[in-house]
Amino acid sequence: MAQLDTVLETDRLIMRPHVLTDYDDSFTMWSDPEVARFIGGQPSTREEVWARLLRYVGHWTLLGFGYWVVSDKASGNFVGEVGFANFRRQIEPPLDGMPEVGWALTPAAHGRGYATEAVRAALRWADAKWPSADTACIIAPENSPSLRVAQKCGYVEWAHGSYKGKPTIHFRRMAGPV
Repeated sequence: MAQLDTVLETDRLIMRPHVLTDYDDSFTMWSDPEVARFIGGQPSTREEVWARLLRYVGHWTLLGFGYWVVSDKASGNFVGEVGFANFRRQIEPPLDGMPEVGWALTPAAHGRGYATEAVRAALRWADAKWPSADTACIIAPENSPSLRVAQKCGYVEWAHGSYKGKPTIHFRRMAGPV
């Protein structure tokens, strides 16, 4: 299969793989307690965000997929990160190699529909890349906004489990158009 374009556009957003200069925006987002509340529970350090950035770039380099920087098309402002990963999580129940979608947005972008718009764009990309692959996501049970995004994007509850000692709801989306 020919390599798919990795820059995505929606009505309001531009999504592209990370570059080195995205580090400061990523750090600002991941060091915010509101962003980290449901994703690990603790704001990230500079070192942890550096490792995250390298992991994002490594996904694209080694696996041909990864996370995108999400920017507001009108202002050019960084609004978050959305994408797919294979984190090889030691999680129960296991994700069995399914690409795992994830998203995080800056607090200023919350409640504006950006997450749903960006995840849907990522899923259209994934459906072209992996037409017969299911995808998964895990969400903390108390993260109501992300639970709604998952459901709007076609994810259905598949199992309850835990990751690093914290409860999670596992969602699965069957392959097919968004």
